[in-house]
Amino acid sequence: MRVIIRRFFFWSVLLVLAAATVHSQETLRITTFINDNRVVVSFELNDAYNEAVREAIASGLRTTFTYQLELRTPAWIDRTVGTAIVSATDQYDNLTRRHTLTRTVDGRVEDVLVTEDDAIVKTWLTKWSRVPVADTAKLDPTRDYYVRVSTRTRPVGGSLLGVTKTITGQVKFTFVP
Repeated sequence: MRVIIRRFFFWSVLLVLAAATVHSQETLRITTFINDNRVVVSFELNDAYNEAVREAIASGLRTTFTYQLELRTPAWIDRTVGTAIVSATDQYDNLTRRHTLTRTVDGRVEDVLVTEDDAIVKTWLTKWSRVPVADTAKLDPTRDYYVRVSTRTRPVGGSLLGVTKTITGQVKFTFVP
């Protein structure tokens, strides 16, 4: 019995490691700049709006893309200067064939849109511009910083274990007032 449990544990761990090392096709393009004394971030998740996402939306499942933005300064232990959590949700109504799109920033609803256009849905879910992350008053002049963006998509697709696939990207910059 112990041999069976050990083999099961071994193959389970191997399966998890294999699932974690699968190379994803999605790429995250991030742009950081200063606007009105704030660090703002624009980003786009390329190739994430794939056939699995379209099928989940068409089935009527609420589909949410969540992005966690962190402004950090590199050091022995990286210090977080500012954060923002943004999400874009699509609720498709099969009867009216309309998408109800919702965008939230740090839990507050920022915008709602109803559309029938699939191109608008794709842009709404995968592209954000001018998301404020922190005030420049929190930054030290001539210091290096980086912005990290992590993404999660719900419902989970393409995972045997139901593990959410996370895509992470980062971009470095130096703050010069």
